Amino acid sequence: MQISNSSLSAVSFFIPNSAGGQLEATAPMPAPKITANTALFLDFDGTLVDIAAQPELVKIPQDLVNLLAQLFQRLNGALAIVSGRSLSDLDAYLAPLKLTTAAEHGAVYRLAGEQPSATTSPALQHIISVVLALAAQHDGLRAEIKSHAVALHYRHAPELKSMCLATMTQAVKHSPGLELLHGKFVFDIKSADSSKGTAIQRLMNRPPFRGRRPLFAGDDTTDEAGFSLVQSIGGDSVKIGTGSSLARYRCPDPLTFRQWLANHTERPLA
Repeated sequence: MQISNSSLSAVSFFIPNSAGGQLEATAPMPAPKITANTALFLDFDGTLVDIAAQPELVKIPQDLVNLLAQLFQRLNGALAIVSGRSLSDLDAYLAPLKLTTAAEHGAVYRLAGEQPSATTSPALQHIISVVLALAAQHDGLRAEIKSHAVALHYRHAPELKSMCLATMTQAVKHSPGLELLHGKFVFDIKSADSSKGTAIQRLMNRPPFRGRRPLFAGDDTTDEAGFSLVQSIGGDSVKIGTGSSLARYRCPDPLTFRQWLANHTERPLA
């Protein structure tokens, strides 16, 4: 989907209602602003790109790479991707860019122009065996083994959600130091010491992010730790889509969000 360079003043963001639920605000509110002092943190799936039936089937919008490159330049490098995906996946989708990235919910991270670093890898052998065994029993389930996390996708078998949750909950009980995350049609088990909040905090302590005002956009429950962190240090957060959230602003879908981002490439940042 190509993003027009025309003015996009009609892009609407919404203040969440008191319950934090749906897009129920009676009137659109002014969108947050990206300024020359912004540190911009962006989730990937459901935020920059539409959710796909399978993670590897995601469609990359035609102008997304160029859009991120322009924003990276305008912000003097203070732009980062913060995602549950692996670093290799994100680099492949955004090639030739190698942006500052916090992958696998912050367990793997890299500043632009530097080599990747990682937290201590948790003991995942038990989790891997449980997830692979369950996925082998049901055609609609898909296991995703990452370096610091294990995901079980049930998008094609939503009727198995309760069984998947019970199995993953039981597995994590026997794995000290790990925690279970609930995402959109996915359960993710990762180190309890890593989150999108801790990832953003780590980056905020490093140049070029240090001293800037953070803005984080995400779409899922796994992004709530990031929303909480940026708001606690005076920043802004944007929830893409519906669902309960701590985020201060809402945007209806990835296309609208990309249009809003593109609007900040058309004029000098204040």
